[in-house]
Amino acid sequence: MESVNFSPANLSNTGSRFLNALVDSAIALETKDTSLASFIPAVNDLTSDLFRTKSKSEEIKLELGKLGKNLTATLVLEKCLREDLKKAELHLSAERAKVDSRLQNMDFLKAKAAEFRFGIKAAEKLTELKQQTIPLKKKLESYLDLMPDAIEAELTKKVEMMEL
Repeated sequence: MESVNFSPANLSNTGSRFLNALVDSAIALETKDTSLASFIPAVNDLTSDLFRTKSKSEEIKLELGKLGKNLTATLVLEKCLREDLKKAELHLSAERAKVDSRLQNMDFLKAKAAEFRFGIKAAEKLTELKQQTIPLKKKLESYLDLMPDAIEAELTKKVEMMEL
């Protein structure tokens, strides 16, 4: 501006505002001056940065969408697993109750089996004792056929024999 003898003070309000905007733009774009040759590469660089940022933003949105879907699927899977775990715990509880009942039945059956074994042994012993008493009963029958006086006479005879 100095080369054309132009002073910023001679500008109108609108011109001053435009000049201030031009200077602020040059500072923001970090150009060496306010020439068009400086602004075009700076704007091109910003445009490139904008496209890279938009591209990166789209990539991040896609990745975020994938992560959101994965999170949703994971949460659904977790819910299903929790429900399955509850079902398994209920099933396990029912199975434990069955096992406890079967153990009680088994203990009862063992006790009954022991009783039956004892009863069988007692019956075998009784049968054995009955077999042993058969000859004794036969011997006793021979004495039962005798008359009571004959038994007394027989006993007296035996006692006398013993005394001798």
